[in-house]
Amino acid sequence: MKRPHDALRLDVQAFITEGETLAGQWPGAGLSRLAELQTPPQDAGLADVEWRAQGQRLPVAGGEAELWLALQAGARIWLTCQRCLQPLAEPLAVDRRIRFVRGEAAAEALDAEIEDDVLALSKALDLRELVEDELLLALPIVPRHGVCPQPLPLPVDDAPAPEDVPEKPHPFAALQRLKTPSGDGG
Repeated sequence: MKRPHDALRLDVQAFITEGETLAGQWPGAGLSRLAELQTPPQDAGLADVEWRAQGQRLPVAGGEAELWLALQAGARIWLTCQRCLQPLAEPLAVDRRIRFVRGEAAAEALDAEIEDDVLALSKALDLRELVEDELLLALPIVPRHGVCPQPLPLPVDDAPAPEDVPEKPHPFAALQRLKTPSGDGG
């Protein structure tokens, strides 16, 4: 069963049990937390976010079937290069499998055991919020160009030359003098 691409709230168990698939795109400005972090050049807008979600029910011998959600999302986002401070177009892609289990305790226990993400099964899931969360988690920690488009400015060196700087006393010298009553350090 296909649903319209703008559906946001899912009945998770029904979606997964029926093996449904949703796909579509949202305007870049529609994911407000991700949009706030972007710094596009004046002549560029925010790119659309393309996404796909598919429910998967995997039978388990002698047990209850596992409920999984396969989630893919991607967009080209604008960040600020931390080297040259110029806009940087960064492709951002997410490909996650999320397992749903009954109850928070089961989710916490299983999350410690397996590599995949684990969430407690809830009645409804906001798919747009989940996609945005996953894209935010995929952001680079220090965005930077491979090679900056403009040469980096040379630092202005107003600092005095090393020979012009008076030598500072060692910070522990006063403690050493206190330690020895004669003050001769030994």
